Amino acid sequence: MGKRKKSWKEKLYEDKGLPKIVELTGKMREKWGEGRMVVPSPLEVKEIMDRVPEGKLITIAEIRQALAKKHGVEIACPITTGIFVWIVANAAEEERSEGKGRITPYWRTLNRRYSKREISRRSGAAQKTP
Repeated sequence: MGKRKKSWKEKLYEDKGLPKIVELTGKMREKWGEGRMVVPSPLEVKEIMDRVPEGKLITIAEIRQALAKKHGVEIACPITTGIFVWIVANAAEEERSEGKGRITPYWRTLNRRYSKREISRRSGAAQKTP
């Protein structure tokens, strides 16, 4: 019998020794420059997403900036931050299916594919349509 697949909530709360600070070396240094990078924990990402008020949006890039500032480093890992946003969203949906009233408002978090201006323009046009 194989291993049981972890739930999204288990992935969210799993302790993998994060956050951790790493020096930028090799290809990372070529792409991002000199300095240090934080590899955040999923719960840190969730905390930021939980603070986005109704009517406001946040991008993954802004989450990364907040994490870098919090840890006093140059950047936050773009890969793990994006993965953790995905985990937070799926864990929130698990909580919704379990009947939890207030879940993380993951729909207020945008990928960089769409700018806030583009989202506002599209949602404004959609609201004007009968």
